[in-house]
Amino acid sequence: MNAQKKVLLLGKIDHATASWESLSEHAELVKPQSANRQEFLIELQSGKLDGVVAICDRAPYSLAVTGKFDEELVQALPKSIKYICHNGAGYDNIDVAACTARNILVSNCPEVVDDATADTAVFLILAALRGFNNGIMSIRNRTWTGHVPPGPLGHDPQSKTLGILGLGGIGINLKRKMEMFGMKVIYHNRSPSVLSDGAEYVSFDELLARSDVLSLNLPLNANTRNIISTGEFEMMKDGIVIVNTARGGVLDEEALVKALDSGKVLSAGLDVYQSEPDIHSGLLSNPHVCLLPHMGTSTGETKTKMEECTISNVRSGILAGRLVTLVPEQAKLHSVAS
Repeated sequence: MNAQKKVLLLGKIDHATASWESLSEHAELVKPQSANRQEFLIELQSGKLDGVVAICDRAPYSLAVTGKFDEELVQALPKSIKYICHNGAGYDNIDVAACTARNILVSNCPEVVDDATADTAVFLILAALRGFNNGIMSIRNRTWTGHVPPGPLGHDPQSKTLGILGLGGIGINLKRKMEMFGMKVIYHNRSPSVLSDGAEYVSFDELLARSDVLSLNLPLNANTRNIISTGEFEMMKDGIVIVNTARGGVLDEEALVKALDSGKVLSAGLDVYQSEPDIHSGLLSNPHVCLLPHMGTSTGETKTKMEECTISNVRSGILAGRLVTLVPEQAKLHSVAS
């Protein structure tokens, strides 16, 4: 083992423990002693973590210790740091530009979450379309009389138009699954995708106007925050269904609550929220909103794959000097440079 190389684990490995422990053949595996961000910054300043080459960012556990990897934290990292290997597909907790400025490479785990997240979206689409949450609540509240609970009837997915905002791996996976339910799929990205699998590319405005169900599957960044808000709801069909398995910040929750209350939006299915774990009271009280506690990737198989992916990036970094799944922003830079 090269004693000069260290790998810092933020959080804990729950599933791929053998793979993690095997890294000890190549580097010293260390953990912070800190319990919160302020303590972590002090620990960094003390020099105790000098020599760390790679960080295994096991979110969401790591957030309690480090908070976001913003510019302040990135600047405080040891000069030895070369790699931050993130355990999820979404990486809005990491300031990639700040990392790039320090020549720190960042990886995420995109493809391994596609099935589980798309499956969650399928569930939410069907639950919201059919109004299942209203029925579930009538049973739990002991108000069910043996007849269909009062409220608008649900709808069949067949022949409805599913609009996907952000057709990446999860979006394509969702497209294929919902086509099995007889839905027509349209999508919008910043530019047409070569991997669209036959889905029709439309403008953003057309996506809003034509969709019976709108599924949000795009990353959260400065350009996509609150991309669906009051003005966008006004452009949609009356009675549209909204599903979000992406990030809470892409959807203006206050605007959604108003659109639900007015009847513009028939129902919604949400797995992510703007201020997790806090959820808007107007969503909690609405029987036509199906809510999940951010569990889109919460299966034993997917969590194992995510940890294996993260560890493989750490291993590749310390042994080969490169990451397997660079985040797109840095992958583009490396492509141009080469």
